[in-house]
Amino acid sequence: MNSTQQVLAGQVALITGGARGMGEAEARLFAQQGATVIIADVLDTEGAQLAHEIGDNASYMHLDVSDENNWAQVMGSIDEQYGGLDILVNNAGILRFATIEDTTLEQYMAIVNINQVGTFLGMRSAIPLLRKKSGKSIINISSFDAMTGSNGLIAYAASKWAIRGMTKVAARELGQEGIRVNSVHPGGISTAMTGDTSSWAHNVRKLVPLYRAGEPEEIAKTVLFLASNQSSYTTGSEFTVDGGLANCNLYETMPGAPVDQT
Repeated sequence: MNSTQQVLAGQVALITGGARGMGEAEARLFAQQGATVIIADVLDTEGAQLAHEIGDNASYMHLDVSDENNWAQVMGSIDEQYGGLDILVNNAGILRFATIEDTTLEQYMAIVNINQVGTFLGMRSAIPLLRKKSGKSIINISSFDAMTGSNGLIAYAASKWAIRGMTKVAARELGQEGIRVNSVHPGGISTAMTGDTSSWAHNVRKLVPLYRAGEPEEIAKTVLFLASNQSSYTTGSEFTVDGGLANCNLYETMPGAPVDQT
């Protein structure tokens, strides 16, 4: 992209799970590229602080992505303040490690409700607002685990495969309205919850063909491309950003690995 041109100038973007990790990197980059950014999360202190750091073209809204009523409140506020929405990034997600036998239904549904249902509610809630604006791009953050699968991630993998499928359906349904829908599939990304974990970092270096963990900013650049007019003829597509990790099995040797927020 041309670094001298703000490719999102004048556009309004909502980023869920935007308070830290990949969402934070996306919010900062979008703002640098001229977007008005709404950071949505349940981490109120972190989210508000980030919006303050970014400046006047960023704000924070509390959003539990699994709560249908909360989505209605947030979308109502965005419509009232900005008259619509150009970009939705369904970034919020959680990860827990447990074998199939050790996963309770409650644990399974907790992940599905945030990762899968949250993405569904986000797309459904955003469509009326996207129709009012010109950007019209939805980016769903899935995972390299939607291309393969890893031990101990039955609920997470199921939710991320679902996001992959929902993206395809949404792209077909919304294409005639000029609303583009794509999915990004990160893997081996160093976030606040994994970056200081020596065993996790060791396995990344050992197994990833590029021999290093990825950085949140590297995911943000792909998301920016999909949010901008640079990808104007791209919809229903999958973008894997994992250093080649989908060809490996990072978590096979990681019992008891830490919780991560994608």
